[in-house]
Amino acid sequence: MTINYKFPEGFWWGSATSATQIEGAANEGGKGKNIWDHWYETEPNRFFENVGPETTSDFYHRYKEDVQLMKEIGHNTFRLSISWARLIPGGRGEVNQEAVDFYNKVIDELIAHDIEPFVNLFHFDMPLELQNEGGWESREVVDAYVEYAKTAFDLFGDRVSKWFTFNEPIVPVEGGYLYDFHYPNVVDGRRAVQVAYHTMIAHAKAVEAFRTFDVKDGKIGIILNLTPSYPRSQNPADLKASRIADLFFNRSFLDPAVLGEYPQELIEILREHGQLPTTQKGDRELIKANTADILGVNYYQPRRVKAKDHLPNPYSPFMPDWFFDNYEMPGRKMNPYRGWEIYEKGIYDIMINLKENYGNIESFISENGMGVQDEDRFLENGEIQDDYRIDFIREHLKWLHKAIEEGCNAKGYHLWTFMDNWSWMNAYKNRYGFYSVDIKTKKRTPKKSAHWIKAVSENNGF
Repeated sequence: MTINYKFPEGFWWGSATSATQIEGAANEGGKGKNIWDHWYETEPNRFFENVGPETTSDFYHRYKEDVQLMKEIGHNTFRLSISWARLIPGGRGEVNQEAVDFYNKVIDELIAHDIEPFVNLFHFDMPLELQNEGGWESREVVDAYVEYAKTAFDLFGDRVSKWFTFNEPIVPVEGGYLYDFHYPNVVDGRRAVQVAYHTMIAHAKAVEAFRTFDVKDGKIGIILNLTPSYPRSQNPADLKASRIADLFFNRSFLDPAVLGEYPQELIEILREHGQLPTTQKGDRELIKANTADILGVNYYQPRRVKAKDHLPNPYSPFMPDWFFDNYEMPGRKMNPYRGWEIYEKGIYDIMINLKENYGNIESFISENGMGVQDEDRFLENGEIQDDYRIDFIREHLKWLHKAIEEGCNAKGYHLWTFMDNWSWMNAYKNRYGFYSVDIKTKKRTPKKSAHWIKAVSENNGF
């Protein structure tokens, strides 16, 4: 076969997951409760078909089989997250030996199959006791997180060299403190800003701590869902709307993580509206001195915005949406099964932005994927014919390849996700995996895309 798109030597082919979404064993192995366990117990009706995180895809018991399946489809890297509530039940104090044993076995199993583990420390899963203290609103919780991070570096840093502090830290801000789709279901702009700010303080402190450990070839970074904000038109009002959307949803984390400082325009907007966070002496220096070595980029869909049609209601809570309206571009390409726009060039635009404005930081696509409901519609001879997913991945990879050819420092591509997993409030509504998972039996079956990615990985291109 002819390889038209060849990727650099040593390119990372793999997938990404998170603890709460695949491990299951929510009440086993000495694990403490996190906010998802608690919210599901109190409001199961808010989860699709009332399916909660107790068993999910049962990776806790089936990791050996799963690592074998990763190997079979050509993975050379795999991102997982550690469950803070599993490793340190309650979030502070005693380390749970059963969790240490579990994560050791997973890491060793991956390495035995020549799959490099990428480990992320926090993926939306705050230990319940710490959320009850205020979660990321609290500096004490930030300190507890840093202790947890040190514990993980100490336990696993002899075998894991790629570390990430957070996955999509904007999501708990949006979900938990602005738009009511994550626990604690608060709607309060000022508290949202405080949560975002303390998350970056926690990140910087974890980076600082990491650098005191002797991790061979160690690199630490953060994973951000970067969503280019495209203006409806070149009209100055539309351009301003897209710039402000970008400040809130991308640069609020990207700038401090990579450049070590917050954008002045964002600070001015927050100041003008009385939404600035509470800070401490030395914070600025801390953020400046502890920037990321590596950046994971999650990209699913673009954000299209326009100038506001109506002034915000003066009595409504402060929201980023005071400054822009979302815009549905006529003729846009859609994922008809999920309702999201597909815009493959977005991946290229992100990478060029990182090259031109962020020092061309070492990066990789840490998530990209296509969720589809009722995938059994596409079942033929026992295999889901997910050609739509193959097309989706292929077209994004073409743009990533172009970015690399133009000098962007992109090192890999991870699909969300390895196998169908439980997805927060959506539970198993949308399927994303290379492998389908039968919710009842937990049986894993490769989809057509699994065979396709195997060939891509083996040829380092397509």
